[in-house]
Order: sequence, then C-alpha cells, then structure tokens
Amino acid sequence: MPTLTEPSIFDALRSVEEPELHRDIVSLNMVKDVTINPDNDVALTIELTTPACPLKDEIEKNVSVALQEIGARSVAITWGAMVRRATPTQPQQLVPGVKNVIAVASGKGGVGKSTVSANLAVALAMEGASVGLLDADITGPNIPLMLGVEGQPRASEDNKIAPLERYGVKIISIQFFVPEGQPIVWRGPLVGGAIQQFLRDVDWGELDYLVIDLPPGTSDAQLTLAQAVPISGVLLVTTPQDVALLDVQKALQMFRRMSVPVMGVIENMSAFVCPHCGEATEIFGRGGGETFARRHELEYFGGIPLDVKVRQGGDAGVPAVAQREPGVAAAVMRELARTVAARMSVRAARQAPVLSIS
Repeated sequence: MPTLTEPSIFDALRSVEEPELHRDIVSLNMVKDVTINPDNDVALTIELTTPACPLKDEIEKNVSVALQEIGARSVAITWGAMVRRATPTQPQQLVPGVKNVIAVASGKGGVGKSTVSANLAVALAMEGASVGLLDADITGPNIPLMLGVEGQPRASEDNKIAPLERYGVKIISIQFFVPEGQPIVWRGPLVGGAIQQFLRDVDWGELDYLVIDLPPGTSDAQLTLAQAVPISGVLLVTTPQDVALLDVQKALQMFRRMSVPVMGVIENMSAFVCPHCGEATEIFGRGGGETFARRHELEYFGGIPLDVKVRQGGDAGVPAVAQREPGVAAAVMRELARTVAARMSVRAARQAPVLSIS
C-alpha cells in the first residue's frame, strides 16, 4: 500500500476543478486541514466559495476519485464556506462588512420584483449564507408584509439601527418607521437620503450577500445606490409581455450607462400550470424574457411559473421557498439563489490571486 503524504494529497487534488470557476481547488485555496491515518484514511475540509454551491456533489465525487487513485482507502470531507468579495473594497465604503451587493430591479411595477427579492434572500440564507435584505422601495415598501416581520428596530451597541430578522435574514424597511397605511410622499432627494441612511446607519454586520429590492423604474433610488456602494450585480425581473420588456430595457440601459454589472434576467409569471390537469397556460405570452436576454447578451436565469402558493405566502408572510409544502415556483427560486451565488463566486475568483502550494 503506498504511503500517502500531505504533498501527494495536494498534488492529486490539483486535478479537481471547481466546476463554475474552472480552476483547481488547490490554487483556489479551498483545501484545508488534511489528515491521514496509518491505514490511509484521509480526512479534509473543502471550503466552498459559497454555501449555496450548486455543484457540491460533483466536487465531492471528483475529490474521492482523485484520492482513491493514489491509494486513499476512504475519504471523509467536511464542508465549509468562505464567500469571496466580488467587488473591491472602496475607501470609506458605507457597508464595509458586506461582501456582495445584489440589486433586484425592474423597469415597471407589478412584475414580482419584491417577491423575487424576498425569496432570493431567504433561499440564500437557507443555504447557509449570511444575508441582509434592504427594502429600497421607499414609497411602496412590501418586504415586511411578504416576510411577516413587524416591529420597530432598536439602536445597536454602537448606536446604529439594528435590523429586524426573519428566516435568518436581516431586514430593514421604511415601513418599520411609519404608521401602517400612512403614505410616504417624498421628493427624490429624500428618497435617496433614506437609502443612504439605510446603508450607512444600519448595523448590517458581516454579510455574504446584501439583497436590495429597488423600486421600479429609473430614478433617484437607482442613482443613489450605484453611487453609494459597489454593486456586485443586478438581477432584472420582467414578465413575458412586450410592455414589461420595453420598460426593463430602459433599466438595463441605465445600469450600463452607470457601469453597473447586470447579471441577467429572470422571467416571472412565465406560465400557469394547472394543478389538476398539468396543462401550462401562458397568460402573459411566451419567451419574452429569454428573447430579451439573448438579444442583449445577458444570462437568462429561467422562468418562474404562476403559482398560487407564491401569492398565499406573500400575503401570509411565508415566502414560497420557506413553506412546509413548497409549490412549483419555489424550486425555481431555490435554483435561482444557487445560480446567483455561483455567478458571484466566478466574479470574485477572477480577482483572486492564484495560490501556489509546493
């Protein structure tokens, strides 16, 4: 039986690629705490680039094969995660503890942007990430209702605003500070100021992802956000019909003018699948989001079907991904969260130096 050593383990693992990043797991510094017992049983920790890694099973299989080929009798893997920062830290950054800022935007209202934001944040938290959710729709805040969170934030120890928490997500919204039903009639500079305060004066702590639910359109909120923090990526939400696509194109052009990276497009309300017969009815048309993404060279993240459980959960404060018996839309949104996390990892890896282990 060959004698295994730590250098031989690392050499073997150089053949194992992280499937999304297309670099080996040794140069990515993902391999930790290697131990070998006299019987050639190997134990090690693999530190994923995100706890929401969609291809963990593939990595596990390839690691086991690579080590067994050099004589490992068994391979025990402990999984960890260290989310990388997809954008460089800037001097005087408003949210220094946040590694990745994900903005969810739309060209028009009513396309389900807040629903996507809430479910994305909760799904990322369910995968093990540390997540915050900023409701930046100052004049139409819906996140508190959708997540079933109420109350008034208190001051933290360092005299900042302590966000409320639900489903493992830190949440802040203007709704927490005004009486229920009271309209917020503010001009643009006040809206921008409120968003800056939620970034600067909220005790977000250390977060892997801060999801920001933007208001629809192209206005002060989007401009303020782009100028205030380095946005890791924007997710555009649309429905299939032409009127929604016309407006989301304006949002895309706005972000591109501001040099804000747009990750891709998610199509909401793509079809209604009858729970009784299984027939799909494309109420708002077909393929508009995918066609838009292809035309503008964006990634298409798929379509979220119309699902009554999404509406029921939004009204009851239980997002679709957290329901005890999730519907068809929940699976799409869980996969969306994994894919978005993977894309953030790819961006971070492009900035990271290659680790050399001799």
